[in-house]
Amino acid sequence: MTRDMSTKVGNARTVLDSSSPAADLATVGLTKASEQPIPELEVRVSELDVSQWKGDLLAIAVFEGGMSDEAFGILDKDLNGLLADVAAEEDFTGKSGQASFVRIPGQGFKRIGLVGLGKLEKSSLARPWKGVGESIAAAAKTAQASSVGIVLSALDQEGVDSNAGASGITSGVILGSFEDTRFKSEPKAPKLKRVEILGLGSAPELEKKLQNLVKVCTGVISARQLVNAPANVLTPSALAEEAVSIASSHSDVFTAKILDEAECKELKMGSYLGVAAASVNPPKFIHLQYKPPSGDVKTKLAIIGKGLTFDSGGYNLKIQGSSIELMKFDMGGAAAALGAAKALGAIQPLGVEVHFIVAACENMISGAGMRPGDILTASNGKTIEVNNTDAEGRLTLADALVYACNLKVDKIVDLATLTGACIIALGNEIGGMFTPSDELAEELSQASSAAGEKLWRMPMEENYWEMMKSGIADMVNTGGRPGGSITASLFLKQFVDEKIPWAHLDIAGPVWNEKKKMATGFAVGTLVEWVSKHASSS
Repeated sequence: MTRDMSTKVGNARTVLDSSSPAADLATVGLTKASEQPIPELEVRVSELDVSQWKGDLLAIAVFEGGMSDEAFGILDKDLNGLLADVAAEEDFTGKSGQASFVRIPGQGFKRIGLVGLGKLEKSSLARPWKGVGESIAAAAKTAQASSVGIVLSALDQEGVDSNAGASGITSGVILGSFEDTRFKSEPKAPKLKRVEILGLGSAPELEKKLQNLVKVCTGVISARQLVNAPANVLTPSALAEEAVSIASSHSDVFTAKILDEAECKELKMGSYLGVAAASVNPPKFIHLQYKPPSGDVKTKLAIIGKGLTFDSGGYNLKIQGSSIELMKFDMGGAAAALGAAKALGAIQPLGVEVHFIVAACENMISGAGMRPGDILTASNGKTIEVNNTDAEGRLTLADALVYACNLKVDKIVDLATLTGACIIALGNEIGGMFTPSDELAEELSQASSAAGEKLWRMPMEENYWEMMKSGIADMVNTGGRPGGSITASLFLKQFVDEKIPWAHLDIAGPVWNEKKKMATGFAVGTLVEWVSKHASSS
């Protein structure tokens, strides 16, 4: 017998199955994550002279060829020519990616070093500021530094947005200093506690921006942790619990509603439930609603994240070479949505209401599972012939999109690790953006640029819909290999009210860093920027 346990926290509510097999599967292999709280870093802008700064690690940011600048010369003179010696000995020229640090006695700081900014160019948005910050974070880890000072006087150049540079570098330091060790036998706590920006003088506007940046980075780290977590720990129920936790932490602005399978049946979500049918872990439909703490709501937005906590491919089983072992990251869209929710709960923008929606489930194999050739009926009444059970994400998003449209929102953005085709087209660092709305495309392009993330608008060729037609249903769920990411977006379009501006972001490539074997938290920054642009100032 299954007993339901209702849990209420503030305005949040969820329903957890306390005695179902799903509760047991969350601990397969007896694996549980160790506690690793996200660090609360102190980040500030200081007017201190470099010679007065006290701490563990001092990093000097230098443009390529900048060692001959007057400002660098004055700084080097204060340090008795040390920087020039380091540059000569290490062949440091300021190229992007270069970094050199040395230990120094007799100063208020223990180590000092140079970090390359690359060539001085007019377009600062395209500069890899985060990479510079990550180099500083790597040096801080090696030195086990708890405090870092970053000299950015080099950014005070014509044509360079020093605030954008300072924000990007600081973001790189914060994110680069955090290592997810929850599943190691000896987890480590981050050492870094304080980051100070030097050399930009009094900058109250930047100071405020950096305070919000810390909150955004917290959301990014949270998203990374969700994606990194294995499927035997992060089940649909566990993902729902994370959503409830976010709501309870900010109960003044959030409410959470978690729909179970029976409630989804009442809403006729046949497309979503078809995907979930084979798993013993029950589906959880997550709806977080953010309302500002005061003032009128002028804009209502919806953010939908694909939430496949594991994707086996179903009966179209993923074979060797298809990265089945990485399919825990198939909820990267959901992680981005919840990470953005966490950040926005802390920032609390005014004038904008946001609905965060995740149709969480697993795509598995069993006698009760969805078969190739089955026909599903979505909640808007449209029928889908399933010609590939491994094209499951769009089936869950279909009902999520209908649900969002019924909320009468003004704009919708969905994010999904949807197609390998998008990786073939854009590689591992760029997300694909599909939208019929030029205005929404521009909004998201500006937001991604401000966040230092890369999106590229892709075409939605209506003629390709011919590949998606079924002989016995309204549509099939995949049109084959040619233009696979385009036909996927055209499929999703069938479940969106044409009066509502909508964009689909395919983040299959940038959600995971193969070199580091870790999640990236991609799109959290873009989503926060996008929502914030719709906020009112008072």
